[in-house]
Amino acid sequence: MLPRKITDKIHLLGAIDWDRRLFDSLIPLPDGTSYNSYLIQGSEKTALLDSVDPAMSHVLMEQLESVGKLDYIISHHAEQDHSGAIVDVFANYPKAEVICSKHGLDLLRSHLSLPEECFKVVEDGETLSLGDKTLEFVYTPWVHWPETMVSYLLEDNILFSCDFFGSHIATTEMYVTNEGKVYEAAKRYFAEIMLPFRKSIQKNLEKIAELNIDMIAPSHGPIYSNPGFILNAYKDWLSDESKNLVTIIYVSMHGSTRSMVEHLVAELAERNIETAQFDLAVTDIGKLAINLVDATTLVIATPALRVGPHPLVVNAVYLASVLRPKAKIAAIIGSYGWGQRIVETIGPMIADLKLDILEPILIKGAPQQETFDRLKEMAQTIAEKHKQLKVGSTKHRLQKLPRS
Repeated sequence: MLPRKITDKIHLLGAIDWDRRLFDSLIPLPDGTSYNSYLIQGSEKTALLDSVDPAMSHVLMEQLESVGKLDYIISHHAEQDHSGAIVDVFANYPKAEVICSKHGLDLLRSHLSLPEECFKVVEDGETLSLGDKTLEFVYTPWVHWPETMVSYLLEDNILFSCDFFGSHIATTEMYVTNEGKVYEAAKRYFAEIMLPFRKSIQKNLEKIAELNIDMIAPSHGPIYSNPGFILNAYKDWLSDESKNLVTIIYVSMHGSTRSMVEHLVAELAERNIETAQFDLAVTDIGKLAINLVDATTLVIATPALRVGPHPLVVNAVYLASVLRPKAKIAAIIGSYGWGQRIVETIGPMIADLKLDILEPILIKGAPQQETFDRLKEMAQTIAEKHKQLKVGSTKHRLQKLPRS
């Protein structure tokens, strides 16, 4: 891609990664991603905001060929997909200063082979003049690393937000035009990366609310020319309110656990509770993570494998414990052949989530009518608890987001 004009003095650089399908050897990227870098050419100084993933460094370097002088390289976040190519940029512009936060200095020195004297640490709220353009740096710790910060361009009211408000999506559209498509990609991104740091991000959202923002330029995905769209989405995702939704994760080896899941889903539907069931043998964990953003109840359904829960269930429960969703209720169901220690294994894994754990339903062999009666009682208990919690509607809220 060639540099793309935002204004006369601000350009979008970076690379579109159409073919990448996995991030951190874990996170599915069904729509690829982009690595956004921004060039601001002030009347006196020029700054590059972030770089790209090292695999795409050659794309950024070609875009910079016509830039004769670079005074500043700003690192909002030390992770490789943002700062990995700084080494190549600095090699071509050895007089440039690498701007970072206090915590960013140690991380960048650990990850990049750059001379210590090239770094310049900025404080929270500090400004940097480029002549007729002024950048204000705002610390946003734990979005999603401890050193993260954003930059606000005072004269143009543009927030360069790095991972904040990002979306893993490969597109040639510079601005958000298909809000439905970007909403899902941004929610997936939030669920997989930001959800564990929800409380910290709530504080950071309040912090940037003080800024007059006309445009949000993230480091992944298209630019938000209507910032109200993503700001209000984040307010919803970050809120403590969960929805009238049950997420069921399961594995079934011989059909017994699946039969239990299907019966529970039917009973919940009778009580007007939305459910989403995920067969862990084939599930896109990103879709599961999206669902966990809103769910009030998590049901863990597993057969016993040598008395313990199935390994795929163990993996999913561990991921859920890492994501720290808003869920308030949990239940464990499943079947076994000759013996089981399922609760003894799963219970400690979710202890930190402080969930209200219902009486488990674990049966020997295939489910009978007694099992179905117990599942009906469980569905009724879940319905009553949802009512007591006054959970919100699961209705898609995209159309309710006001434009700024």
